[in-house]
Amino acid sequence: MPLILFAFVVRLRDGLPLSASTDFEHFRELQERKQQLRTISKTLARFPERGTVKGQELNIFFISSEGVSYMTVCHCSLPVAKAFCFLEDLRWEFTTCFNSTAVSLADRPYPFLEFDSTIQKLKQQYNQSGGPALEVTLAEVQGDLIIHPPQEINLEEVDLTNGTANGHMEQGPASGQNVRLEPVTAPGILSLVLNIVCASLNIIRGVHLIEYTFQDDYEGIWNVVAFLMAFVCCVCQCHLYLFHSSLKKHKSFALLSVIVLCNVYLLGLRNPWQLLFHISVACISTLLILRRKLIDRSNDWGV
Repeated sequence: MPLILFAFVVRLRDGLPLSASTDFEHFRELQERKQQLRTISKTLARFPERGTVKGQELNIFFISSEGVSYMTVCHCSLPVAKAFCFLEDLRWEFTTCFNSTAVSLADRPYPFLEFDSTIQKLKQQYNQSGGPALEVTLAEVQGDLIIHPPQEINLEEVDLTNGTANGHMEQGPASGQNVRLEPVTAPGILSLVLNIVCASLNIIRGVHLIEYTFQDDYEGIWNVVAFLMAFVCCVCQCHLYLFHSSLKKHKSFALLSVIVLCNVYLLGLRNPWQLLFHISVACISTLLILRRKLIDRSNDWGV
């Protein structure tokens, strides 16, 4: 097996792929490392100039310089110093061919595919000889790594935009796109129906009370506000149960608190059984909202 299997050049600020080596090896761990490499490339700006990601048989190494990151997947038998020598040579070759202006103006993926031929030559040199052409280069890199060791990246601790899991992209729970909740249950449907009933009762009483409030006096205006706020909270509970939302726990308890306060305020206009019904429905809805979890929905992305 070759020591250096894949090389990747990306723009640092946004992870835009600039060039990559042609694939000649196809096996599971390599595909997983390449997927992780592409995912990490989107957040390289938060990492130091040098970094590594350890794998079972394959490791990822990267360096960043002048707005460009150079990344590679190597066999674990390749010494760390030689891997970074390869990246330094790759950086030198790339900066010789393309200036910073061309990199910053790139607006589509892989605008410098012709650089692949240079990558292949450099890979062949390292895979055949096992290291750089000049030993002095290796000695310099080894000395620099002792002074400035690369950071070892743990993918499980990295807050990536899409996350990674076994070579697949995984949508983060904070994003509304491609997020899926558990199926609606029978108690959930019942709570939705009861919430709609409560909302209807609140809006009907509130609208009717508006007419009498404006005809007689304005003392009952807060009763109207309480009915309308309870109506809005019931609708929001239905929405919170049906759709994923960030800070769901805080929102659900806030809605429950407002519903309880509104109904307590309306004690003179509703008997205790009516109050108990409205508050019980709100409590059951809150419980079901909190119990409805996200389910895994892994997407397969092309490598």
